[in-house]
Parts: sequence; structure tokens; C-alpha cells
Amino acid sequence: MTDDDIKRLLERTKRIAVIGLSSDPGRPSHGVARSLQGFGYEIVPVNPRETEVLGEKSYPDLASVPGDIDLVDVFRAPEHVPGIVDACIERGVPALWLQEGVVHEDAAQRARDAGIEVVMDRCVYKEYRRLM
Repeated sequence: MTDDDIKRLLERTKRIAVIGLSSDPGRPSHGVARSLQGFGYEIVPVNPRETEVLGEKSYPDLASVPGDIDLVDVFRAPEHVPGIVDACIERGVPALWLQEGVVHEDAAQRARDAGIEVVMDRCVYKEYRRLM
């Protein structure tokens, strides 16, 4: 994706499901999601080990999240990405963001083939700060 593509994605996104969001303030997922809230995005935590993160109810999986999701932001190890892509395809999620270090080429291509915009191995916080 080009910088313009990413900027357009960030501009039209309102609601972000953050997979692997931790309530531990020391975890990168927590800091990034807190910043995204500060930028005005609605954050939906997706983590079966959490009940609430950053004042928002946490859901055990993507299928359990009510309502529309504009972007799925992934803070999980690469081996979990194929299952996340399956869930995104099932829900018709328009965009998938794989954070820095989260790389799974085959799953990302499968998502693209299903019409999902994919950003891989980049930090949504850093890209927001750089482009917005």
C-alpha cells in the first residue's frame, strides 16, 4: 500500500478491533490502542483473557464483536494470522493491519484476494503520526 492508500484508510476508519489488546500498560498493544483512542477512533478490544481494556468491553474473538468493524489491528504472533484472516473474511471486514513484526505473506495474500486491504509489518500509531 502507498502512503496515500494508508492515509485514506486511516481517514475513513472509525472503529478498530484490536486483536491481542492487553490491559498491561507496558505492552505495545495497550499504548498503541490508547493513542488511537486519543486520535478519536473507537477501540474494540479482542482478547479472551480480558474483560475490559481502556474502558471498553473486551470480546473473546472477532465473531463475538457486535456491529461493524472498519479495521482489524493485529497484535498476535504470525502463526495466528491465518485464523484471523478467516474471521475477517467471514465478517466482511474491509481492512486488516498487521503490526510491526507480524508477517504472514500467504494469509495476507488470501485476505487481499478476498478484497480486504492489508497493511503488514507496520505500526498504525507510527503511520498515523507520520501521515496525519
